[in-house]
Amino acid sequence: MLWRSRFMVIFAVIASIFSAFIMIIMGSIEVVSVCIEMFHAFSTVEAYEEFTKMAVSHLVSAIDDYLIGTVFLIFGIGLYELFISKIDIAENDETSSKVLVIHDLDALKEKIAKVVIMVLIVTFFKYAINIKYDEMVNLLYLSIGILLIAVSIYLTHKSPTGKGH
Repeated sequence: MLWRSRFMVIFAVIASIFSAFIMIIMGSIEVVSVCIEMFHAFSTVEAYEEFTKMAVSHLVSAIDDYLIGTVFLIFGIGLYELFISKIDIAENDETSSKVLVIHDLDALKEKIAKVVIMVLIVTFFKYAINIKYDEMVNLLYLSIGILLIAVSIYLTHKSPTGKGH
């Protein structure tokens, strides 16, 4: 009975996959809304300038939604492989990437952490494009943020042995 209790994780797997589906739909709705607004953008110069600001913001939000959906997908598939059963087709398929093949909890944590860092970078970018840079201190904050992002990317690609992946 104790061994079979691991199957309760299936609820988390289903919820995670469903959450990924929702996030992908939300991102796609953002893209579709930009495409619809694009036809109105060329009516006047003011409309075009407003469209440009809106489009960048919505498309970056779409990327954010897609990345969060990816986190849910990786988490759901990882839980399934760790607690329920290995996915044989993912292990044996030569044409697919091994991104979703998870053998232990550390690999799942590492993959999720990298995607979460990407989500944070995209979120930073989304807010950075909406800030008014009318004071020098705002530019300084932007520069510090960019430096911290560069350091985080460097550290995530550095392996413990000192060689890159």
